[in-house]
Amino acid sequence: MYERILFPTDGPETTDRVLAHAVDLSERYSAQLHVVYAVDPTVFANDVETGVIVEEFDWAGERIADEAATRARDTGLEDVEGAVTHGPPSRAIIGYADDHDVDLIVIGTRGRTGLGRFLLGSVAERVVRLSPVPVLTVRRSERVR
Repeated sequence: MYERILFPTDGPETTDRVLAHAVDLSERYSAQLHVVYAVDPTVFANDVETGVIVEEFDWAGERIADEAATRARDTGLEDVEGAVTHGPPSRAIIGYADDHDVDLIVIGTRGRTGLGRFLLGSVAERVVRLSPVPVLTVRRSERVR
């Protein structure tokens, strides 16, 4: 059913529950797991030289994606790819999924509601609305904020 599963991450402190679901599905379907971190250079002002800043975010993103990929491999999963992509996160995630022929996206949600969600927006929500492939959302923690 699934041959390639995408797990977008934004850091190790929020990935445990979501990564566990992605790994479980990858094992169950013998699917390749893609771990991706999105760097959004569009958040910087146009008059700021972003080269060095983006390089630092790339480095941090590579470290974060590699750590999650290593944790997935430590469970016995063998076919795991780690990557960094660029652009507004929801678009970058969907673009990566399209470019790599992903069958399922497993993404975390913080579980914000009301004004918090409205003001901050939700990458997961935009991915759900715009993705051409199925999206499984997993609350990152059991506690609702």
